[in-house]
Amino acid sequence: MIGAKDLNKRFGSFQAVKNFQLEIRNGNIHGLLGANGAGKTTSIKIICGLIEPTSGTVTLLGKSKGLRSAEVRSRIGYMSQKFALYDDLTIGENLDFYARLYGVDESVRAERKQWVLEAAELKGEEGMLTKSLPGGWKQRVAFGAATMHEPEAIFLDEPTSGVDPLARRAMLRMINEFADRGAGVCVVTHYLEEAEQCNRLGFMVAGEIIAHGSPSEVKAAMKGTLFEIETDQPNRALATLKKKFGASRVSLFGDRLHLVSENDAQEKDAAVELQTAGVKVLAWKQAEFSLEDVFLSLIESRRSAIPL
Repeated sequence: MIGAKDLNKRFGSFQAVKNFQLEIRNGNIHGLLGANGAGKTTSIKIICGLIEPTSGTVTLLGKSKGLRSAEVRSRIGYMSQKFALYDDLTIGENLDFYARLYGVDESVRAERKQWVLEAAELKGEEGMLTKSLPGGWKQRVAFGAATMHEPEAIFLDEPTSGVDPLARRAMLRMINEFADRGAGVCVVTHYLEEAEQCNRLGFMVAGEIIAHGSPSEVKAAMKGTLFEIETDQPNRALATLKKKFGASRVSLFGDRLHLVSENDAQEKDAAVELQTAGVKVLAWKQAEFSLEDVFLSLIESRRSAIPL
């Protein structure tokens, strides 16, 4: 459904995307994760045909040529990160505009509009100005507007950014409905709860995919043993262990630390370091890797490897 091979994009001397690879099959949801500026948005804009790549190839809906044609564009849906709806139009006017833009036949246009309004829990409110909507409702309407033509390939750039947990769950249900119908979905997200719902994930740093696989695969690929440590001075413990083991091996989760130890000797070294620093250990136990552990470890590892 959606593919990219060896994509590169330069803006002058800055390389925003480096050897980007992607493959999304029918009915699959693929998540792209990374810190701000990692190149996620640029990558999906290239695949959508909004930006020309410096080099590399894109496959969209089985085609590698004519990706900007009206026929291809009518079969994809794109929800941008910042701009999706016109604030000075009503909900109904926005939906009418996108329906015409995507070529939704008049015979089904009213039905599709009602689907969006019901999914957004705004039935009977199509006369409201879009700018008056809370963030969560606005995002749901924007998603509906981008998909009311039932696209086969869907690109969502941080679709649930700034919305409450209930609205996020509602949007995840909508996304899964399209995947169940056979659409290929690419989601850029910072929310690891969303990432767990994806069939596959790609972690991006400095424009490059540095790890990929299913959520269970990327967690299983983590080396070492994870320990959760509770202390009386979490911040001091964090600074102490970071100095000893590096930022990629230690992170703070609330009032508890997560330490990745490669062997028994390092576990003992960590205990000695904390004791020497005057930090009292209240609890120490082995834990399972989470996606957040994977994300933080990968990001910090790559940061430390990039020369300043």
